Amino acid sequence: MHTMRQAIRWGDMDVLGHVNNTIYFRYMETGRIAFLEDLNGKFDAKGQGPVIVTAYCTFIKQLKYPGEIEVRTYAGGPGRSSFEVTHEISLVDAEGKADVVYAEGGGKVVWIDFQAEKSVALPERIRSQLPEA
Repeated sequence: MHTMRQAIRWGDMDVLGHVNNTIYFRYMETGRIAFLEDLNGKFDAKGQGPVIVTAYCTFIKQLKYPGEIEVRTYAGGPGRSSFEVTHEISLVDAEGKADVVYAEGGGKVVWIDFQAEKSVALPERIRSQLPEA
């Protein structure tokens, strides 16, 4: 599991006064990239790396500015060239706890050769850090 916190920005809200649904995908993206960089380091667009091929989100409660969120990212077991990730987005309360999930989602990460635009086998350094399938 990977955990990160970030502020809810004023610009994350829509005209209805809550965080716009599209922003939840940005929050998950930020958590996923931080998780992947922890596993692999920075990515080189001329080499190999991850792309996301599916994404979904279940909106449970509305987030509003101001506030801080915690994004928890979990990885599933590896396939040949892919693995699933899931995310929980929680609001950090006044005591610094993030116990209430406001949204949950995830997606499928596929390892590709960026130049060839084709999937490749997951590198062993990534595979070895994922849970067993």
